[in-house]
Amino acid sequence: MQRRHFLKTTLATAAAFPAVLSAQEAKPKKKILLRSSWQTVNIGDIAHTPGMLHLLEKHLPEYDVTLWPSSVDNGVAEMLMKRFPKLKIMGKTAAEKEEAFKTHDFLLHGSGPGIVGQKHLIEWKEKTGKPYGIGGVTWGYSEEGLQVINGAKFAFFRDSVSLALAKSKGATCPIMEFGPDATFACDLVNDAAASAWLKEVGLEEGKFMCCIPKLRNTPYWEIKKGTKFDEKKHARNEEMKEHDISPLRNAVIAVVEQTDMKMLLCPEDASQMKLNKEMIYDKLPESVKKKVVWRQDYWLTDFAQSVYNRSAGLFGNEQHSPIMCIGHGIPAIVCRYKEQTSKGFMWKDIGRSEWLFDHDYDEAEKGLTPAVLAIAKDQATAKAKALQAKAVADDRMKRMMDVLRAELEG
Repeated sequence: MQRRHFLKTTLATAAAFPAVLSAQEAKPKKKILLRSSWQTVNIGDIAHTPGMLHLLEKHLPEYDVTLWPSSVDNGVAEMLMKRFPKLKIMGKTAAEKEEAFKTHDFLLHGSGPGIVGQKHLIEWKEKTGKPYGIGGVTWGYSEEGLQVINGAKFAFFRDSVSLALAKSKGATCPIMEFGPDATFACDLVNDAAASAWLKEVGLEEGKFMCCIPKLRNTPYWEIKKGTKFDEKKHARNEEMKEHDISPLRNAVIAVVEQTDMKMLLCPEDASQMKLNKEMIYDKLPESVKKKVVWRQDYWLTDFAQSVYNRSAGLFGNEQHSPIMCIGHGIPAIVCRYKEQTSKGFMWKDIGRSEWLFDHDYDEAEKGLTPAVLAIAKDQATAKAKALQAKAVADDRMKRMMDVLRAELEG
């Protein structure tokens, strides 16, 4: 009798089990709307998006993702689709936005210089009542921004200064932590093109370093249509450019004269090819110029990443090219100043304080050249330090994805 009951129960359970699986398989996937892609005149601003897409692909592969961009022109859309062929990119029409708001379950604000899509988070909340989160931003106080943070399910700040500011202003978001810029996870590459170009200009893998200058204020009036000339910012740029770029030039000269390395002067944004020539290349001794390559053209993120991956390291006044380097285990030095906000302090947060210099305190003038030479002369030690920093960033980015998963599943 017991055997007959067991068989009957077992057969009934087996018959029901496929139905359970079928119901689970039929359950629609939750959909994530990623607000990102702020502009395309800077390879770092481009890199935010593929970095976050890579994290979502790696840690939450079962969820559908739609990108809500500000700009994916200049070949960026094609580059993203090549790497993420299943990606959906939302268009600019009101109907497409309405459909996205209706069909998506969570709005994720990607990495950026601030809560760039702040008004869209507010719009999302007001129109849908659905949850949103913030992933890897620098933040400067505003009352509206504080309310947006308070309304988020989580807020990850890409530097501890921003996190401390939010806490000091009484932010009540339930999860607020350090979460690095998603650019650390960018894995776009264009190896064939990069290798061909490096061969063309005479740079060998592991035998050159990269340098990127930057003005106090990006001259968007030179590179972005519709941007008006800013006399005050231009004047500040002219006042400080020799002060901020001469330490880079001195380091370039030292690398060429004291090591067997060559130097590549390259851009992060579309204004810096001209700046490299004016402030570094044209001012070099003729004997040094022979071992320095000046890149005359702007490049996209995948090409730049492949070049950085073949270098011995990078230094300069920019932030995102160093992030792209550390994300691939390449040593990188950041020189900051107050006009860049607090983002540079993330180098302390990932454990690389010795690779962070502050022009406002003349730290770069005093310490940049020795730090660059140390990388050039002891690549094994520098590489190990870069990988340590990468591990910290990877761990914190995984934490961000774990929090997002918990919210989606909850």
